[in-house]
Amino acid sequence: MEVVSPIREKLITGNKSYHDVTVDICRHVEDKPTKEWKIAFGISLLVLAYGSFWLGKTWWDGLGVWGLNKTVGWAWDITNFVWWVGIGHAGTLISAILLLFRQKWRTSINRAAEAMTIFAVLCAASFILMHMGRPWLAYWALPLPNTFGSLWVNFNSPLVWDVFAISTYFSVSCLFWFIGMVPDLATIRDRATGVRKSIYGALSLGWTGGARSWERYEDVSLILAGLSTPLVLSVHTIVSFDFATSVIPGWHTTIFPPYFVAGAIFSGFAMVQNLMLFTRVVFKLQDYITIEHIGLMNKIILVTGSIVGVAYITEFFIAAYSGVQYERYAFFNRATGPLWWSYAMMMSCNVLSPQVFWFKKLRENIVVSFVIAVIVNIGMWFERFVIIVTSLHRDYLPSSWAYFTPRMGDIGDYIFSFGFFFTLFFLFTKFLPVINMAEIKAVMRSSSEMKEEPEKVTA
Repeated sequence: MEVVSPIREKLITGNKSYHDVTVDICRHVEDKPTKEWKIAFGISLLVLAYGSFWLGKTWWDGLGVWGLNKTVGWAWDITNFVWWVGIGHAGTLISAILLLFRQKWRTSINRAAEAMTIFAVLCAASFILMHMGRPWLAYWALPLPNTFGSLWVNFNSPLVWDVFAISTYFSVSCLFWFIGMVPDLATIRDRATGVRKSIYGALSLGWTGGARSWERYEDVSLILAGLSTPLVLSVHTIVSFDFATSVIPGWHTTIFPPYFVAGAIFSGFAMVQNLMLFTRVVFKLQDYITIEHIGLMNKIILVTGSIVGVAYITEFFIAAYSGVQYERYAFFNRATGPLWWSYAMMMSCNVLSPQVFWFKKLRENIVVSFVIAVIVNIGMWFERFVIIVTSLHRDYLPSSWAYFTPRMGDIGDYIFSFGFFFTLFFLFTKFLPVINMAEIKAVMRSSSEMKEEPEKVTA
């Protein structure tokens, strides 16, 4: 029996030629900044300046500007750190894992996702420096001998594992991002003149576009993808060990590694969705970031959101099944204690809101997609807040119970991270190609062939 498989919609619309792709994507790098870009970049600079004031105040006055107390010793700083690390997961997932599985729809979004990974990791690292209190002694976290006047770090501490995991993740992500841009940088080099030609010529590393260059480029991409794939799982697994290796009720659980990884992918894809929808409108890239891309991203958000929901239910089941009264109380307190509102926000944003994507019309609606992606990131921030603060604010001694209230120092440092992130992202979109031209051209040929002749499967 002969079965004709359905034709997948074209990933690139508008009947573009290879020259059209080059012109459309290079235009944003070569032309003067648009009015929309100037407004967005100006806002991000204002946010960065305001956040920088509070960051400087934190380092000048000390961590007393935060709302921490003797019971809640970790709060917004670690919540923001874990949240930003999670945001950075989707870039490596889209770039590495989807490349290994030869998923063509990654081509329009992988470049911006990789950049998002790097900027998000930098924002996460800023919170490591913040909650050190004395950032000029940050090298104490590195495995340096006593000649620097410090002791060897405690290699048994998950906090030290964070340093190694995140630095490795950042290094490989930077390399993967830059190598992927080399062919596009060479294209811009060949179209540029003067100083710009020299700068892009140096960045393109002498790329010629010959067969041997492409062969080595593909080999290196696959090697880096193979190296990056375990990092997607390992980095947030190690971050989860910051909590899971402790003995605090609500933290000491073996479900944290897969739970944190699923949550990181969930929040990371939501942020990618926000950035790509914004880029799609501001830079008029509707022909390259299509409704099909948006729908596929929303499917992943739906799946990972459902996994996170199952993890929430599993936590309660394990706490009840364990027979340990302190574990039971920790989770009962999350849902009904003084911070119940944060738990309600977490459940409604992360579990309930993505369920609208079961409906295709809503899954392919741009406004709904943007709003739900924002809600998901809000919910994932509250998830980290719930895990950290509600597990600490009530311990074994009722006399030690304390309520956490953030101060402007906490909020201002968080605002700094947003200003820092979006300033870097807007600079990236102006001076570097936001979409991978080389891979887009390869997908154009493949998708056009699929459109002209349906694939026939003989059974």
